[in-house]
Amino acid sequence: MSKTLIIAEKPSVAQDIVRALQPGTGKFDKHDEYFENDAYVVSSAVGHLVEIKAPEEFDVKRGKWSFANLPVIPPHFDLNPIDKSKGRLNALVKLIRRKDVTALINACDAGREGELIFRLILQYAQPAKGKLDKPVQRLWLQSMTPQAIRDGFDKLRSDKQMLPLADAARCRSEADWLVGINGTRAMTAFNSRDGGFFLTTVGRVQTPTLSIVVEREEKIRKHVARDYWEVRGTFDAQAGLYEGKWFDPKWKKGDDAEARADRIWNEADAQAIAKAVLGQPAVVTEESKPTTSSCGGLYDLTTLQREANSRFGFSAKTTLSIAQALYEKHKVLTYPRTDSRFLPEDYLAVAKQTTEMLAKEDMPGPLRELSAHAKTSVKNGYVKPTKKVFDNAKVSDHFAIIPTLQAPKSLTEIEAKLYDMVVKRFLAVFFPPAEFLVTTRISKVGEHSFQTNGKVLVKAGWLAVYGKEEQDDDANLVPVAPGELVRTESVDVKGLATKPPARYTEATLLSAMEGAGKLVEDDELREAMGEKGLGTPATRAATIEGLITEKYMLREGRELIPTAKAFQLMTLLRGLDVEDLTKPELTGNWEHQLAEMEKGRLDRDAFMANIASMTERIVQKAKSYDRDTIPGDYATLKTPCPNCGGVVKENYRRFTCMGKHADGSDACGFSIGKIPAGRSFELPEVEALLHDKKIGPLEGFRSKAGWPFTAELALVFDDEIKNWKLEFDFGEDAKKAENDGEPVDFSGQTSLGHCPKCGGKVYDFGSNYVCEHAVGDKITCDFKSGKIILQQPVEPEQVQKLLSTGKTDLLENFVSNKTRRKFKAFLTYDKKEGKVVFEFEPRPAKGAPPAKKAAAKKTAKA
Repeated sequence: MSKTLIIAEKPSVAQDIVRALQPGTGKFDKHDEYFENDAYVVSSAVGHLVEIKAPEEFDVKRGKWSFANLPVIPPHFDLNPIDKSKGRLNALVKLIRRKDVTALINACDAGREGELIFRLILQYAQPAKGKLDKPVQRLWLQSMTPQAIRDGFDKLRSDKQMLPLADAARCRSEADWLVGINGTRAMTAFNSRDGGFFLTTVGRVQTPTLSIVVEREEKIRKHVARDYWEVRGTFDAQAGLYEGKWFDPKWKKGDDAEARADRIWNEADAQAIAKAVLGQPAVVTEESKPTTSSCGGLYDLTTLQREANSRFGFSAKTTLSIAQALYEKHKVLTYPRTDSRFLPEDYLAVAKQTTEMLAKEDMPGPLRELSAHAKTSVKNGYVKPTKKVFDNAKVSDHFAIIPTLQAPKSLTEIEAKLYDMVVKRFLAVFFPPAEFLVTTRISKVGEHSFQTNGKVLVKAGWLAVYGKEEQDDDANLVPVAPGELVRTESVDVKGLATKPPARYTEATLLSAMEGAGKLVEDDELREAMGEKGLGTPATRAATIEGLITEKYMLREGRELIPTAKAFQLMTLLRGLDVEDLTKPELTGNWEHQLAEMEKGRLDRDAFMANIASMTERIVQKAKSYDRDTIPGDYATLKTPCPNCGGVVKENYRRFTCMGKHADGSDACGFSIGKIPAGRSFELPEVEALLHDKKIGPLEGFRSKAGWPFTAELALVFDDEIKNWKLEFDFGEDAKKAENDGEPVDFSGQTSLGHCPKCGGKVYDFGSNYVCEHAVGDKITCDFKSGKIILQQPVEPEQVQKLLSTGKTDLLENFVSNKTRRKFKAFLTYDKKEGKVVFEFEPRPAKGAPPAKKAAAKKTAKA
């Protein structure tokens, strides 16, 4: 009897499909790698099982990262099994080739990556001779409820329908390979020309994303604060006091980006205004206008990630994993990896049913209030056809993230927070607009005008879902009778300074990636640019995490800060005139082309020819560059040369003494590399090293074999060269531990507690607190934590607390290596990372009552 093989992306989805099909097709028998009944065999991948690679004759040999092997542009791509998943791959190949399996259904996630996973497995399963000729259909699931799965099987898509998406999926994968392999190896070869190995990764999406962050940091560094003054008056009316701010009613926006109608650029003018108006009467005019405010659109993945980052401090990666669990495990959300904020026009009935489910269900705990708002929506018939929500033209492969018909059961705290966000937006988008009365009051004292604004919520509308209630008419602005003269009771002149632009957070960087480098807050504009964004909603979180892993960016609180390595890469790419890799707009345009390909409007070969041409140009630019240094905006250090007291300047590769005179005369020859053991110096670190002759311990160094290590750096005077040179200092404890493999005697010490890794005892040892099994002749553990972390001494009592409770007290004197600013954090042990990390105090979201927040974590540098 012939059977159909269904391949899902993950085992949990395969089980869901079995549960949904069983009532109609008969009981499934469970086997090790699959389920089977009379009609179907159901199995799954575990994500990607194979990866593309160059054919053998075009392979870029591992370890030979030189220009001689570049560029590599193979005519086609072979496949390699991913080692950790070989067992699952072989099991699927056997099932695909089974004689009684006569048809296949691709049930991988509905999107580009899901299509690629299935297509590559099918390609790998092709026999060496002949060809599998089994028809393929596509199961396209937006929701994981049993009914949604059954509905999906009633509407299977043909293989022909899916070919454009398959082409786009392969192009994305192959383009990333070409740019990543050639670009990374070319830049690494360039940076390693003087010896050593400095891994310099570049990517089709990651490098333009990094460029956005670096450009913002450059603006911050170049910003020169300008002093300005504001004048605020307090006015005495019969009904009470109110405040107004001086402004120039004739002001118009010009070339000065920092100018505002209420800014005064010298103190004398501000004081003169204050003197002129103090105690004087003011004539009051005011205008009140009713205004409305509508709820924003439904969530796509990027807007969900942005708001979860702003409200709860969740990283984009965390938000995606929570949303995926709510979709896949709990079945309470629709497919999250979507770039659409709209629903299909035939989804009106489902939206009504979902609202009715929310109205009936007794939601657990903090979600209970949602039922009341859902009941209001049902009672008033708020769910109606509207282009703001239902628009087929704005639904891509997936529609917006909304609740499913399944009620939540046993959600974790963070899952409940994200579900609450999605449900509130789903309900609020159908509620009527909020209505306000906005009052603008002008108090004129002679020739000087002061403005006071009042905003009163008249009808809460959709804001009721977010807990907002109507206010009294005079809630925030004391009334002034018509024709009443008020008196200028007091005047305050406030001195302020202009601020640089804010650093990116994950929320604002996601917006910038979505708008291809243009930080677009307006929903409609952002939506219009959506198809030209950097990456896709499903890949943006991974791009940000990759930049952090590669030490191009640091997370500090919620800010993302580019490192010296990031600046060095941007200097290199600009200096080589490799603009393709730094322009977000260009890479955004490639994403737009992939989207066009998915719709059948662009040829795969034409796209790949463009990528190949760009790749050849990148390699050629790096290979042919013959000057000693790369032009760039380099720093002059504040700390003098330790050898002669001269000025030390940065160039592309080194920090070098320029001598005591501007023309370079009297230079003593002092020079140190910028990238010892593959780790880029941050400028504050170099300043500290020149001043103190020592710095560290620092993390992120790599040995010649590629192993990461931690060490101190020291400037040591060498009598032979009569100058200072840079050396590694691995610390007292490392020297002790390497003492010919001799055991370490801890018998005279009291243990601080048990090692969280292996259960051994932790002791004070050299400059660290270490596990007894991490030193000596029999090393079986690697747990250790510094006695001083980012200039904060960690006392033994705090280590005892960390080992016994998992967390220290709040420590207040950490100093950031990057910004040199102090910050507060707890130290806690992260089992997943296997190391001591920072945990920051939660901050309440703007306008929200304080709530328990998920703590942001960051590795604590020993």
